Amino acid sequence: MFCFQCEETAKGSGCTVAGVCGKNKDTAVLQDLLIFQLKGIGLLAEEAKKAGIDTGEVGPFAVDALFATLTNVNFDSQRFVDLVNEAQGIKENLMEKGVKADPDNPAIQWKPEGDMDALIAKGREVGVQSEVFGPETEDTLALKELITYGLKGIAAYAHHAQVLGYTDDDIYNFILETLAAITRKKEVHELVELALKVGEYNLKTMELLDRAHNETFGSPEPTPVSTGVKKGPAILVTGHDLLDLYKLLEQTEGKGINIYTHSEMLPAHGYPGLKKFKHLAGNIGGAWFDQQKVFAEFPGAILVTTNCLQRPLDSYKDNIFTTGVVGWPGVKHIGPDKDFTPIIERALELGGFEEDKEGKTILTGFGHKAVLSVADKVIEGVKSGKIRHFFLIGGCDGRKPERSYYTELAKIIPDDCVILTLACGKFRFNKLDLGNIGDLPRLLDVGQCNDAYSAIKIATALAEAFDCGVNDLPLSLVLSWYEQKAVAILLTLLHLGIKSIRIGPSLPAFVTPNVLKVLVDNFQLTPISTPQEDLKAILG
Repeated sequence: MFCFQCEETAKGSGCTVAGVCGKNKDTAVLQDLLIFQLKGIGLLAEEAKKAGIDTGEVGPFAVDALFATLTNVNFDSQRFVDLVNEAQGIKENLMEKGVKADPDNPAIQWKPEGDMDALIAKGREVGVQSEVFGPETEDTLALKELITYGLKGIAAYAHHAQVLGYTDDDIYNFILETLAAITRKKEVHELVELALKVGEYNLKTMELLDRAHNETFGSPEPTPVSTGVKKGPAILVTGHDLLDLYKLLEQTEGKGINIYTHSEMLPAHGYPGLKKFKHLAGNIGGAWFDQQKVFAEFPGAILVTTNCLQRPLDSYKDNIFTTGVVGWPGVKHIGPDKDFTPIIERALELGGFEEDKEGKTILTGFGHKAVLSVADKVIEGVKSGKIRHFFLIGGCDGRKPERSYYTELAKIIPDDCVILTLACGKFRFNKLDLGNIGDLPRLLDVGQCNDAYSAIKIATALAEAFDCGVNDLPLSLVLSWYEQKAVAILLTLLHLGIKSIRIGPSLPAFVTPNVLKVLVDNFQLTPISTPQEDLKAILG
Protein backbone atom coordinates (compact mmCIF):
# COMPACT_ATOMS: atom_id res chain seq x y z
CA MET A 1 0.00 0.00 0.00
CA PHE A 2 0.91 3.64 -0.32
CA CYS A 3 -1.39 6.36 0.99
CA PHE A 4 -0.63 10.00 1.73
CA GLN A 5 -4.06 11.58 1.48
CA CYS A 6 -4.36 12.73 5.13
CA GLU A 7 -2.34 15.15 7.26
CA GLU A 8 -1.20 12.49 9.71
CA THR A 9 0.33 10.20 7.08
CA ALA A 10 3.30 8.22 8.41
CA LYS A 11 6.54 10.24 8.77
CA GLY A 12 4.91 13.04 6.81
CA SER A 13 5.51 11.15 3.58
CA GLY A 14 3.14 8.18 3.25
CA CYS A 15 1.68 5.11 4.96
CA THR A 16 3.14 1.90 3.53
CA VAL A 17 2.45 -0.83 6.10
CA ALA A 18 -0.87 0.27 7.57
CA GLY A 19 -2.72 3.56 7.75
CA VAL A 20 -2.20 5.85 10.72
CA CYS A 21 -6.00 6.14 10.51
CA GLY A 22 -6.33 2.41 11.28
CA LYS A 23 -6.84 1.26 7.69
CA ASN A 24 -5.12 -2.04 6.91
CA LYS A 25 -3.11 -2.52 3.73
CA ASP A 26 -5.73 -4.74 2.06
CA THR A 27 -8.47 -2.14 2.50
CA ALA A 28 -6.10 0.56 1.26
CA VAL A 29 -5.33 -1.18 -2.03
CA LEU A 30 -9.00 -2.10 -2.54
CA GLN A 31 -9.78 1.59 -2.24
CA ASP A 32 -7.14 2.24 -4.92
CA LEU A 33 -8.81 -0.38 -7.09
CA LEU A 34 -12.19 1.29 -6.62
CA ILE A 35 -10.72 4.64 -7.74
CA PHE A 36 -9.29 2.83 -10.79
CA GLN A 37 -12.78 1.47 -11.56
CA LEU A 38 -14.28 4.93 -11.13
CA LYS A 39 -11.83 6.32 -13.68
CA GLY A 40 -13.07 3.68 -16.11
CA ILE A 41 -16.66 4.72 -15.39
CA GLY A 42 -15.67 8.35 -15.94
CA LEU A 43 -14.21 7.53 -19.35
CA LEU A 44 -17.32 5.62 -20.38
CA ALA A 45 -19.67 8.29 -19.03
CA GLU A 46 -17.75 10.87 -21.05
CA GLU A 47 -18.37 8.87 -24.24
CA ALA A 48 -22.01 8.31 -23.26
CA LYS A 49 -22.55 12.05 -22.94
CA LYS A 50 -21.07 12.64 -26.40
CA ALA A 51 -23.43 10.02 -27.84
CA GLY A 52 -26.47 11.30 -25.97
CA ILE A 53 -26.78 8.06 -23.97
CA ASP A 54 -28.40 8.32 -20.53
CA THR A 55 -25.98 7.53 -17.70
CA GLY A 56 -28.75 7.00 -15.13
CA GLU A 57 -27.50 6.51 -11.58
CA VAL A 58 -23.81 6.64 -12.50
CA GLY A 59 -23.30 10.04 -10.86
CA PRO A 60 -24.84 9.17 -7.47
CA PHE A 61 -22.89 5.88 -7.40
CA ALA A 62 -19.62 7.69 -8.13
CA VAL A 63 -20.37 10.14 -5.32
CA ASP A 64 -21.00 7.42 -2.73
CA ALA A 65 -18.03 5.32 -3.89
CA LEU A 66 -15.64 8.28 -3.76
CA PHE A 67 -16.96 9.24 -0.32
CA ALA A 68 -16.29 5.71 0.96
CA THR A 69 -12.57 6.17 0.20
CA LEU A 70 -12.16 9.29 2.37
CA THR A 71 -9.98 9.04 5.44
CA ASN A 72 -11.79 7.48 8.42
CA VAL A 73 -14.98 6.48 6.60
CA ASN A 74 -14.99 2.79 5.69
CA PHE A 75 -12.48 0.19 6.85
CA ASP A 76 -14.39 -2.92 5.73
CA SER A 77 -12.58 -4.70 2.87
CA GLN A 78 -15.66 -6.71 1.88
CA ARG A 79 -17.66 -3.51 1.37
CA PHE A 80 -14.99 -2.36 -1.12
CA VAL A 81 -15.10 -5.68 -2.94
CA ASP A 82 -18.84 -5.14 -3.30
CA LEU A 83 -18.29 -1.59 -4.59
CA VAL A 84 -15.66 -2.75 -7.10
CA ASN A 85 -18.11 -5.34 -8.43
CA GLU A 86 -20.96 -2.83 -8.51
CA ALA A 87 -18.71 -0.48 -10.48
CA GLN A 88 -18.07 -3.27 -12.97
CA GLY A 89 -21.81 -3.72 -13.43
CA ILE A 90 -22.11 -0.01 -14.22
CA LYS A 91 -19.29 -0.21 -16.77
CA GLU A 92 -20.90 -3.18 -18.49
CA ASN A 93 -24.34 -1.55 -18.45
CA LEU A 94 -22.94 1.53 -20.20
CA MET A 95 -21.26 -0.63 -22.84
CA GLU A 96 -24.49 -2.58 -23.36
CA LYS A 97 -26.21 0.75 -24.05
CA GLY A 98 -23.82 1.25 -26.95
CA VAL A 99 -21.08 3.34 -25.35
CA LYS A 100 -17.89 2.86 -27.34
CA ALA A 101 -15.13 1.42 -25.17
CA ASP A 102 -11.46 2.18 -25.80
CA PRO A 103 -9.96 -1.29 -26.33
CA ASP A 104 -6.58 -0.15 -25.05
CA ASN A 105 -7.64 1.62 -21.86
CA PRO A 106 -6.97 -0.58 -18.80
CA ALA A 107 -9.56 1.12 -16.58
CA ILE A 108 -12.28 0.30 -19.11
CA GLN A 109 -11.19 -3.17 -20.15
CA TRP A 110 -10.23 -4.69 -16.78
CA LYS A 111 -12.79 -6.97 -15.16
CA PRO A 112 -12.76 -8.19 -11.55
CA GLU A 113 -12.11 -11.93 -11.51
CA GLY A 114 -11.21 -14.32 -8.73
CA ASP A 115 -11.41 -13.91 -4.96
CA MET A 116 -10.53 -11.01 -2.69
CA ASP A 117 -6.82 -11.87 -2.87
CA ALA A 118 -6.92 -11.45 -6.66
CA LEU A 119 -8.57 -8.05 -6.31
CA ILE A 120 -6.00 -7.01 -3.73
CA ALA A 121 -3.22 -8.01 -6.11
CA LYS A 122 -4.78 -5.87 -8.83
CA GLY A 123 -5.17 -2.99 -6.39
CA ARG A 124 -1.43 -3.03 -5.79
CA GLU A 125 -0.87 -2.63 -9.53
CA VAL A 126 -3.05 0.48 -9.91
CA GLY A 127 -2.29 2.44 -6.72
CA VAL A 128 -1.09 6.00 -6.28
CA GLN A 129 2.48 5.31 -7.41
CA SER A 130 1.63 3.14 -10.42
CA GLU A 131 2.02 4.28 -14.01
CA VAL A 132 -0.97 2.36 -15.31
CA PHE A 133 -1.99 5.34 -17.48
CA GLY A 134 1.58 6.21 -18.50
CA PRO A 135 4.55 7.91 -16.88
CA GLU A 136 4.08 10.98 -14.70
CA THR A 137 6.45 13.62 -13.41
CA GLU A 138 6.56 14.17 -9.67
CA ASP A 139 4.61 17.40 -10.13
CA THR A 140 1.87 16.08 -12.45
CA LEU A 141 1.34 13.10 -10.13
CA ALA A 142 1.04 15.48 -7.17
CA LEU A 143 -1.51 17.63 -8.96
CA LYS A 144 -3.56 14.63 -10.07
CA GLU A 145 -3.68 13.45 -6.46
CA LEU A 146 -4.67 16.96 -5.34
CA ILE A 147 -7.50 16.86 -7.88
CA THR A 148 -8.55 13.35 -6.81
CA TYR A 149 -8.72 14.39 -3.15
CA GLY A 150 -10.68 17.49 -4.11
CA LEU A 151 -13.17 15.24 -5.93
CA LYS A 152 -13.48 13.14 -2.78
CA GLY A 153 -14.37 16.29 -0.85
CA ILE A 154 -17.00 17.26 -3.43
CA ALA A 155 -18.39 13.72 -3.23
CA ALA A 156 -18.80 13.98 0.55
CA TYR A 157 -20.87 17.17 0.25
CA ALA A 158 -22.82 15.88 -2.76
CA HIS A 159 -23.66 12.71 -0.81
CA HIS A 160 -25.12 14.74 2.07
CA ALA A 161 -27.21 16.74 -0.39
CA GLN A 162 -28.47 13.75 -2.38
CA VAL A 163 -29.72 11.87 0.68
CA LEU A 164 -31.93 14.93 1.25
CA GLY A 165 -33.17 14.74 -2.34
CA TYR A 166 -31.02 17.58 -3.71
CA THR A 167 -29.02 16.66 -6.79
CA ASP A 168 -27.34 18.44 -9.69
CA ASP A 169 -26.43 16.65 -12.91
CA ASP A 170 -23.84 19.33 -13.67
CA ILE A 171 -21.93 18.36 -10.52
CA TYR A 172 -22.18 14.65 -11.34
CA ASN A 173 -20.98 15.26 -14.89
CA PHE A 174 -18.03 17.31 -13.68
CA ILE A 175 -16.94 14.56 -11.27
CA LEU A 176 -17.10 11.94 -14.02
CA GLU A 177 -15.38 14.15 -16.60
CA THR A 178 -12.59 14.95 -14.16
CA LEU A 179 -12.06 11.27 -13.29
CA ALA A 180 -11.62 10.72 -17.02
CA ALA A 181 -9.34 13.75 -17.42
CA ILE A 182 -6.81 12.60 -14.84
CA THR A 183 -6.17 9.39 -16.76
CA ARG A 184 -4.62 11.46 -19.56
CA LYS A 185 -1.25 13.13 -19.96
CA LYS A 186 -1.49 16.79 -18.97
CA GLU A 187 0.95 19.60 -18.31
CA VAL A 188 1.34 21.29 -14.94
CA HIS A 189 -0.53 24.45 -15.96
CA GLU A 190 -3.46 22.38 -17.27
CA LEU A 191 -3.70 20.49 -14.00
CA VAL A 192 -3.52 23.69 -11.94
CA GLU A 193 -6.47 25.02 -13.96
CA LEU A 194 -8.35 21.76 -13.38
CA ALA A 195 -7.64 21.90 -9.63
CA LEU A 196 -9.15 25.39 -9.48
CA LYS A 197 -12.13 24.07 -11.45
CA VAL A 198 -12.55 21.46 -8.71
CA GLY A 199 -12.69 24.38 -6.27
CA GLU A 200 -15.37 26.05 -8.39
CA TYR A 201 -17.52 22.91 -8.38
CA ASN A 202 -16.96 22.34 -4.69
CA LEU A 203 -18.42 25.80 -4.09
CA LYS A 204 -21.42 24.87 -6.23
CA THR A 205 -21.81 21.63 -4.25
CA MET A 206 -21.56 23.36 -0.87
CA GLU A 207 -24.17 25.87 -2.04
CA LEU A 208 -26.48 22.97 -2.96
CA LEU A 209 -25.94 21.36 0.43
CA ASP A 210 -26.51 24.66 2.23
CA ARG A 211 -29.85 24.96 0.43
CA ALA A 212 -30.70 21.35 1.26
CA HIS A 213 -30.01 21.86 4.96
CA ASN A 214 -31.76 25.24 5.22
CA GLU A 215 -34.86 24.19 3.29
CA THR A 216 -35.16 20.85 5.09
CA PHE A 217 -34.36 21.82 8.68
CA GLY A 218 -34.70 25.62 8.67
CA SER A 219 -31.89 28.17 8.86
CA PRO A 220 -29.54 27.83 11.85
CA GLU A 221 -30.17 30.15 14.78
CA PRO A 222 -27.72 31.11 17.54
CA THR A 223 -28.34 28.43 20.16
CA PRO A 224 -26.77 27.62 23.55
CA VAL A 225 -25.87 23.95 23.87
CA SER A 226 -25.33 22.11 27.14
CA THR A 227 -22.29 19.89 27.62
CA GLY A 228 -23.91 18.29 30.66
CA VAL A 229 -25.98 15.11 30.78
CA LYS A 230 -29.43 14.02 31.89
CA LYS A 231 -30.38 10.95 33.85
CA GLY A 232 -31.64 8.08 31.71
CA PRO A 233 -30.97 6.07 28.53
CA ALA A 234 -28.80 7.78 25.94
CA ILE A 235 -27.62 7.65 22.34
CA LEU A 236 -24.59 9.57 21.07
CA VAL A 237 -24.53 10.60 17.39
CA THR A 238 -21.32 11.47 15.59
CA GLY A 239 -20.45 12.31 11.99
CA HIS A 240 -22.13 14.90 9.75
CA ASP A 241 -25.43 13.52 8.44
CA LEU A 242 -28.30 15.65 9.73
CA LEU A 243 -30.94 13.44 8.11
CA ASP A 244 -29.75 10.41 10.08
CA LEU A 245 -29.99 12.47 13.27
CA TYR A 246 -33.48 13.64 12.33
CA LYS A 247 -34.70 10.10 11.68
CA LEU A 248 -33.21 8.90 14.96
CA LEU A 249 -34.89 11.75 16.83
CA GLU A 250 -38.22 10.82 15.21
CA GLN A 251 -37.86 7.15 16.10
CA THR A 252 -36.84 7.83 19.72
CA GLU A 253 -39.48 10.45 20.49
CA GLY A 254 -41.48 9.48 23.57
CA LYS A 255 -39.22 6.54 24.43
CA GLY A 256 -37.39 8.22 27.31
CA ILE A 257 -34.05 8.28 25.48
CA ASN A 258 -31.88 11.40 25.39
CA ILE A 259 -29.93 12.08 22.20
CA TYR A 260 -26.50 13.74 22.39
CA THR A 261 -24.26 15.01 19.62
CA HIS A 262 -20.52 14.52 19.24
CA SER A 263 -17.94 16.40 17.17
CA GLU A 264 -19.26 17.69 13.81
CA MET A 265 -22.85 17.05 14.91
CA LEU A 266 -22.71 19.95 17.39
CA PRO A 267 -24.07 22.49 14.82
CA ALA A 268 -27.25 20.38 14.49
CA HIS A 269 -28.52 22.12 17.64
CA GLY A 270 -28.90 25.37 15.69
CA TYR A 271 -31.43 24.04 13.17
CA PRO A 272 -35.11 24.66 14.10
CA GLY A 273 -36.18 21.35 12.56
CA LEU A 274 -33.81 19.46 14.85
CA LYS A 275 -33.79 21.43 18.08
CA LYS A 276 -37.60 21.20 18.23
CA PHE A 277 -37.08 17.69 19.59
CA LYS A 278 -36.94 18.12 23.37
CA HIS A 279 -34.84 15.00 23.82
CA LEU A 280 -31.95 16.46 21.79
CA ALA A 281 -30.17 16.96 25.06
CA GLY A 282 -26.70 18.37 24.42
CA ASN A 283 -23.17 17.77 23.13
CA ILE A 284 -20.59 15.41 24.60
CA GLY A 285 -16.89 15.44 23.77
CA GLY A 286 -14.95 17.39 21.19
CA ALA A 287 -13.27 16.58 17.89
CA TRP A 288 -13.39 13.16 16.22
CA PHE A 289 -10.11 11.85 17.65
CA ASP A 290 -11.35 11.89 21.27
CA GLN A 291 -13.91 9.20 20.48
CA GLN A 292 -12.04 6.23 21.92
CA LYS A 293 -12.05 7.93 25.32
CA VAL A 294 -15.51 9.49 25.04
CA PHE A 295 -17.18 6.39 23.58
CA ALA A 296 -15.60 4.11 26.18
CA GLU A 297 -17.07 6.26 28.97
CA PHE A 298 -20.47 6.78 27.35
CA PRO A 299 -23.13 4.55 29.02
CA GLY A 300 -25.35 4.25 25.97
CA ALA A 301 -25.46 3.36 22.28
CA ILE A 302 -23.46 5.23 19.62
CA LEU A 303 -24.34 5.98 15.99
CA VAL A 304 -21.62 6.86 13.44
CA THR A 305 -23.24 8.54 10.43
CA THR A 306 -20.20 9.55 8.33
CA ASN A 307 -16.50 10.14 8.84
CA CYS A 308 -14.62 10.32 11.13
CA LEU A 309 -14.45 6.79 12.58
CA GLN A 310 -11.59 5.36 14.63
CA ARG A 311 -10.98 1.70 15.46
CA PRO A 312 -13.70 0.79 17.99
CA LEU A 313 -12.30 -0.50 21.27
CA ASP A 314 -13.56 -3.81 22.64
CA SER A 315 -15.02 -1.97 25.62
CA TYR A 316 -17.71 -0.36 23.46
CA LYS A 317 -17.70 -2.37 20.23
CA ASP A 318 -21.07 -3.92 21.11
CA ASN A 319 -22.55 -0.44 21.64
CA ILE A 320 -21.54 1.19 18.36
CA PHE A 321 -23.47 1.15 15.08
CA THR A 322 -22.60 2.52 11.65
CA THR A 323 -24.84 3.62 8.81
CA GLY A 324 -24.56 5.01 5.27
CA VAL A 325 -21.12 4.66 3.66
CA VAL A 326 -19.39 4.09 7.02
CA GLY A 327 -18.11 0.66 7.97
CA TRP A 328 -15.83 -1.32 10.28
CA PRO A 329 -15.50 -5.11 10.21
CA GLY A 330 -17.60 -6.70 12.94
CA VAL A 331 -19.51 -3.50 13.80
CA LYS A 332 -23.29 -3.63 13.40
CA HIS A 333 -24.51 -1.66 10.37
CA ILE A 334 -27.89 0.03 9.85
CA GLY A 335 -28.96 -0.30 6.22
CA PRO A 336 -30.67 2.17 3.88
CA ASP A 337 -34.05 1.59 5.51
CA LYS A 338 -32.70 3.58 8.51
CA ASP A 339 -34.54 1.42 11.01
CA PHE A 340 -32.74 2.36 14.21
CA THR A 341 -34.55 -0.20 16.36
CA PRO A 342 -31.31 -2.09 17.24
CA ILE A 343 -29.71 1.13 18.54
CA ILE A 344 -32.81 2.05 20.51
CA GLU A 345 -32.97 -1.41 22.10
CA ARG A 346 -29.28 -1.28 23.01
CA ALA A 347 -29.66 2.17 24.58
CA LEU A 348 -32.58 0.98 26.71
CA GLU A 349 -30.64 -2.14 27.70
CA LEU A 350 -27.58 -0.13 28.81
CA GLY A 351 -29.64 2.25 30.92
CA GLY A 352 -27.63 5.40 30.34
CA PHE A 353 -26.63 8.01 32.90
CA GLU A 354 -27.46 7.43 36.56
CA GLU A 355 -27.93 11.10 37.39
CA ASP A 356 -28.06 14.60 35.94
CA LYS A 357 -24.74 16.39 35.61
CA GLU A 358 -24.31 20.04 34.72
CA GLY A 359 -21.80 21.16 32.13
CA LYS A 360 -20.55 24.25 30.37
CA THR A 361 -22.79 25.93 27.78
CA ILE A 362 -21.40 26.60 24.31
CA LEU A 363 -22.88 28.53 21.41
CA THR A 364 -23.53 27.34 17.86
CA GLY A 365 -25.84 28.30 14.99
CA PHE A 366 -24.13 31.35 13.46
CA GLY A 367 -24.82 30.42 9.84
CA HIS A 368 -24.70 33.07 7.13
CA LYS A 369 -28.37 34.04 7.53
CA ALA A 370 -27.96 34.55 11.28
CA VAL A 371 -24.79 36.61 10.94
CA LEU A 372 -26.03 38.67 8.01
CA SER A 373 -29.24 39.48 9.90
CA VAL A 374 -27.06 41.61 12.21
CA ALA A 375 -24.75 42.80 9.41
CA ASP A 376 -25.58 46.42 10.16
CA LYS A 377 -24.17 46.04 13.68
CA VAL A 378 -21.09 44.28 12.33
CA ILE A 379 -20.49 46.99 9.73
CA GLU A 380 -21.01 49.75 12.30
CA GLY A 381 -18.61 47.96 14.64
CA VAL A 382 -15.91 48.00 11.97
CA LYS A 383 -16.55 51.63 10.99
CA SER A 384 -16.53 52.78 14.62
CA GLY A 385 -13.32 50.92 15.36
CA LYS A 386 -14.91 48.58 17.90
CA ILE A 387 -14.11 45.65 15.60
CA ARG A 388 -10.53 45.82 14.36
CA HIS A 389 -10.21 42.50 12.52
CA PHE A 390 -11.93 39.21 11.71
CA PHE A 391 -10.17 35.87 11.97
CA LEU A 392 -11.49 32.67 10.46
CA ILE A 393 -9.86 29.89 12.49
CA GLY A 394 -11.19 26.48 11.61
CA GLY A 395 -10.96 23.28 9.66
CA CYS A 396 -10.17 19.70 10.59
CA ASP A 397 -8.73 18.88 13.98
CA GLY A 398 -6.25 16.08 14.60
CA ARG A 399 -4.05 14.44 17.19
CA LYS A 400 -0.70 16.20 16.65
CA PRO A 401 0.47 18.32 19.60
CA GLU A 402 1.37 21.09 17.12
CA ARG A 403 -2.36 21.74 16.78
CA SER A 404 -2.24 23.54 20.14
CA TYR A 405 -1.21 26.46 17.89
CA TYR A 406 -4.88 27.14 17.16
CA THR A 407 -5.80 27.26 20.85
CA GLU A 408 -2.95 29.62 21.64
CA LEU A 409 -3.79 31.86 18.70
CA ALA A 410 -7.42 32.17 19.80
CA LYS A 411 -6.28 33.07 23.32
CA ILE A 412 -3.94 35.89 22.26
CA ILE A 413 -6.13 37.52 19.60
CA PRO A 414 -7.03 40.99 20.96
CA ASP A 415 -10.46 41.63 22.45
CA ASP A 416 -11.45 43.95 19.60
CA CYS A 417 -11.30 41.11 17.05
CA VAL A 418 -14.04 38.64 16.04
CA ILE A 419 -13.26 34.94 15.50
CA LEU A 420 -15.34 32.94 13.01
CA THR A 421 -14.91 29.19 13.29
CA LEU A 422 -16.21 26.03 11.65
CA ALA A 423 -15.62 22.26 11.47
CA CYS A 424 -14.16 20.25 14.35
CA GLY A 425 -11.17 22.60 14.62
CA LYS A 426 -13.48 24.74 16.78
CA PHE A 427 -13.09 22.33 19.68
CA ARG A 428 -9.56 23.65 20.21
CA PHE A 429 -11.07 26.83 21.70
CA ASN A 430 -14.88 26.85 21.67
CA LYS A 431 -15.13 26.38 25.43
CA LEU A 432 -12.97 29.44 26.13
CA ASP A 433 -14.75 32.50 27.51
CA LEU A 434 -13.87 35.02 24.78
CA GLY A 435 -16.56 37.53 25.68
CA ASN A 436 -18.51 39.91 23.44
CA ILE A 437 -18.02 43.05 21.37
CA GLY A 438 -21.19 44.92 22.24
CA ASP A 439 -24.05 42.49 21.62
CA LEU A 440 -21.96 40.32 19.30
CA PRO A 441 -20.15 37.26 20.68
CA ARG A 442 -16.46 37.35 19.77
CA LEU A 443 -16.60 33.67 18.79
CA LEU A 444 -19.10 32.77 16.06
CA ASP A 445 -19.52 29.07 15.33
CA VAL A 446 -20.53 28.95 11.65
CA GLY A 447 -21.11 25.17 11.67
CA GLN A 448 -19.72 21.99 10.15
CA CYS A 449 -16.88 21.79 7.63
CA ASN A 450 -19.46 21.87 4.84
CA ASP A 451 -20.63 25.22 6.22
CA ALA A 452 -17.52 26.84 4.77
CA TYR A 453 -20.10 28.11 2.28
CA SER A 454 -21.60 30.19 5.11
CA ALA A 455 -18.20 31.71 5.90
CA ILE A 456 -17.73 32.56 2.22
CA LYS A 457 -21.21 34.15 2.08
CA ILE A 458 -20.40 36.25 5.15
CA ALA A 459 -17.07 37.38 3.69
CA THR A 460 -18.49 38.28 0.29
CA ALA A 461 -21.41 40.16 1.87
CA LEU A 462 -19.00 42.21 3.99
CA ALA A 463 -16.88 42.92 0.92
CA GLU A 464 -19.96 44.19 -0.91
CA ALA A 465 -20.94 46.36 2.06
CA PHE A 466 -17.50 47.96 2.16
CA ASP A 467 -17.28 48.13 -1.64
CA CYS A 468 -14.01 46.19 -1.78
CA GLY A 469 -12.67 42.74 -2.56
CA VAL A 470 -12.51 39.94 0.01
CA ASN A 471 -8.71 40.28 0.05
CA ASP A 472 -9.12 43.94 1.09
CA LEU A 473 -11.24 43.13 4.14
CA PRO A 474 -9.79 43.13 7.67
CA LEU A 475 -10.07 39.35 7.51
CA SER A 476 -7.45 36.63 7.91
CA LEU A 477 -7.91 32.91 7.30
CA VAL A 478 -5.93 30.52 9.50
CA LEU A 479 -6.90 26.98 8.58
CA SER A 480 -6.15 23.49 9.84
CA TRP A 481 -6.51 20.49 7.59
CA TYR A 482 -6.69 16.72 8.04
CA GLU A 483 -8.58 15.06 5.20
CA GLN A 484 -9.96 15.49 1.72
CA LYS A 485 -12.92 17.75 2.44
CA ALA A 486 -10.43 20.32 3.68
CA VAL A 487 -8.55 19.95 0.38
CA ALA A 488 -11.74 20.70 -1.55
CA ILE A 489 -12.46 23.77 0.59
CA LEU A 490 -8.92 25.08 0.09
CA LEU A 491 -9.33 24.70 -3.69
CA THR A 492 -12.59 26.65 -3.45
CA LEU A 493 -10.87 29.50 -1.63
CA LEU A 494 -8.12 29.54 -4.25
CA HIS A 495 -10.73 29.48 -7.03
CA LEU A 496 -12.27 32.59 -5.47
CA GLY A 497 -8.87 34.28 -5.55
CA ILE A 498 -8.55 34.53 -1.77
CA LYS A 499 -4.92 35.09 -0.85
CA SER A 500 -2.59 34.97 2.15
CA ILE A 501 -4.26 31.93 3.72
CA ARG A 502 -2.28 30.39 6.54
CA ILE A 503 -2.49 26.60 6.73
CA GLY A 504 -1.19 23.93 9.09
CA PRO A 505 -0.13 22.15 11.13
CA SER A 506 1.89 20.74 8.22
CA LEU A 507 1.71 20.92 4.45
CA PRO A 508 0.27 18.00 2.44
CA ALA A 509 2.76 15.25 1.65
CA PHE A 510 1.38 15.06 -1.88
CA VAL A 511 2.27 18.69 -2.66
CA THR A 512 5.74 18.85 -4.22
CA PRO A 513 8.07 21.85 -3.84
CA ASN A 514 7.28 23.00 -7.39
CA VAL A 515 3.51 22.79 -6.83
CA LEU A 516 3.88 24.59 -3.50
CA LYS A 517 5.82 27.35 -5.28
CA VAL A 518 2.92 27.81 -7.71
CA LEU A 519 0.52 28.18 -4.77
CA VAL A 520 2.81 30.56 -2.92
CA ASP A 521 3.57 32.70 -5.99
CA ASN A 522 -0.05 32.95 -7.10
CA PHE A 523 -1.97 32.91 -3.82
CA GLN A 524 0.60 33.64 -1.07
CA LEU A 525 -0.41 30.40 0.64
CA THR A 526 1.64 30.34 3.84
CA PRO A 527 2.45 27.61 6.39
CA ILE A 528 1.66 28.60 9.98
CA SER A 529 4.66 29.54 12.16
CA THR A 530 4.01 30.48 15.79
CA PRO A 531 0.85 32.15 17.10
CA GLN A 532 2.80 35.21 18.19
CA GLU A 533 4.68 35.62 14.90
CA ASP A 534 1.56 35.09 12.78
CA LEU A 535 -0.53 37.49 14.86
CA LYS A 536 2.16 40.15 14.58
CA ALA A 537 2.35 39.65 10.80
CA ILE A 538 -1.43 39.95 10.48
CA LEU A 539 -2.11 42.88 12.80
CA GLY A 540 1.28 44.61 12.69
